[in-house]
Amino acid sequence: MFTLENFYHSKEWERFRLTIISDRTKDDGFIYDEVTGRPILRMYDLILHHKKELTPENVNDYNVSLNPENIMVVSHKTHNLIHDNFNTYRRQQVFLVYGAPLSGKSIWVESNKGPGDLIVDINNIWQCISGDAGTKDNRLKSVVFKIRDTELEAVRYRLGKWNNAYIIGGYPSKIERERILQEMGAREIFIDETRDTCMERAETTADPEAMKKYIAEWFDRFEIGQA
Repeated sequence: MFTLENFYHSKEWERFRLTIISDRTKDDGFIYDEVTGRPILRMYDLILHHKKELTPENVNDYNVSLNPENIMVVSHKTHNLIHDNFNTYRRQQVFLVYGAPLSGKSIWVESNKGPGDLIVDINNIWQCISGDAGTKDNRLKSVVFKIRDTELEAVRYRLGKWNNAYIIGGYPSKIERERILQEMGAREIFIDETRDTCMERAETTADPEAMKKYIAEWFDRFEIGQA
């Protein structure tokens, strides 16, 4: 028996998702947003939207949860707009957005988040506390992590009336990702960018060499595979 929290991590859903993606890929190799008609260029930006929304009561009814006729392929942003514009049922969804330093995690979240969404981003917290996200003063570390842990507690126990929550971080370890996904009831979004692109972006930072070292360490530690 599935719950809303574990359904999207099930083998049944993953097989179904891959089948839908294959069936709806056009001859030009693209999958198109079925609302806007625009190509979805990155797989992490693709959402299978249930026209009849999943609820605890119908998630185990495969005529609803695993029915191709009940699925619309859309981008993440379109998916949010569907819920916002039509005031459809929305449970508080959590997304773990991970990838290499300078891969574009925060930029992706910024372009997709909506009103009332909760963002857990350690770099933003450092910026708020010290005024400089690039400087990690040990004297402030306990305060920064206390704020982050408070946010994570709100996400884990669904405290407050926020809509979506985005947890942003590097998370190269598959085991660590699995832990967060299970504890938070989250879905993962991997911002897949190449080492070369991240290294090029490092040239524009305040300390390019330090950032390049940080990027190299991430790629050396990264464990491939969805949790």
